[in-house]
Amino acid sequence: MAMENRMRQFTEEVRQAACQFSFEGILEKVEPYGNGHINDTFLLTYAVGKMGCIRVILQRMNQKVFPEPEALMENVVAVTSFLRNRIVRNGGDPYRETLNVIPAKDGKSYVRTEGGFWRSFMFVADTCCYDQAEKAEDLYEAGMAFGNFQRLLADFPARKLHETIRDFHNTKKRLADFQKALREDAVGRAGRVQEETAFVLERKKDACFFQEMLERGELPVRVTHNDTKLNNVLLDARTRRGLCVIDLDTTMPGLAMYDFGDAVRSGASTAAEDEKDLSRVSLDLNFFEKYAEGFLKGCGGSLTQREISLLPMGAKVMTYECGMRFLTDYLKNDVYFKTRYPEHNLDRARTQFRLVADMEQKRQKMEAVIAGLQ
Repeated sequence: MAMENRMRQFTEEVRQAACQFSFEGILEKVEPYGNGHINDTFLLTYAVGKMGCIRVILQRMNQKVFPEPEALMENVVAVTSFLRNRIVRNGGDPYRETLNVIPAKDGKSYVRTEGGFWRSFMFVADTCCYDQAEKAEDLYEAGMAFGNFQRLLADFPARKLHETIRDFHNTKKRLADFQKALREDAVGRAGRVQEETAFVLERKKDACFFQEMLERGELPVRVTHNDTKLNNVLLDARTRRGLCVIDLDTTMPGLAMYDFGDAVRSGASTAAEDEKDLSRVSLDLNFFEKYAEGFLKGCGGSLTQREISLLPMGAKVMTYECGMRFLTDYLKNDVYFKTRYPEHNLDRARTQFRLVADMEQKRQKMEAVIAGLQ
């Protein structure tokens, strides 16, 4: 009953928001869509006279995660507009190869109601996406899509974008946050994670590696997606080819190695992110090679040789950072990541650290893969 009441409330809130967007037709159906953990996402179906039905995506943005939704939508509009122009110039389909924002009736890119901030996108039909790769070619297609994203945005003035989550991939700052949580030990968990703490602290130089290069101006700042999971790429349902990069909320200034590294972390591991049996956790070098092949092909020569040579380091640092974030949240009593049981964040941290250790063992092989693809 509580769930039914919650859904009725959601449906009414959706209808109140929907009536403020430039939608056409009669709203016939509202249904939850996708499995995202941040925003509330709905698929709306409208009947349009004798033309049949059209579908749109409506989302309520999570202001706890993204406290400045206006700035976030400025980023999204700027990036998708730039992408559309590039896609049209290249002879592509701008309605399938990038997200298209549907404006509100007042011309803004969002609507504000008592329930929060809402935005809408055209629904990209005949597509699919996967949480985990079923075969190596899935990683290749994801790599192509994210590499193409880098290539198309290579001329975009990245520093004009807002930081929607400040210091998101500043691993040096993440280390400082971890050390603070360790000192404060809010719920008395520090004594249980001495081995994991030692693992983090032994790799302090890795935490500072990219940030200090950035501070010295040694790497180009690019438009980066910053959440390059496989399920953030829409694949063509018929050909299974990478088609469209979605979930642009964390698109902001960053490094190419961030996007590459996070994709490898999440897509080329042999085990789930919260696997308890650490003997099952390792880097699948075949998946790594396929993703790297697709990514570099998609980038189409837009990366520097220095960036390319640092891609394996990107995989290690992003995995290390993610594990550190899980461990920090565990020390703070699980205030950021959703958990299903008390040790969930600790299990997640352990899998990431095991994957880091495996990457360290396979460093030369990873570097050889990248060298062989150039």
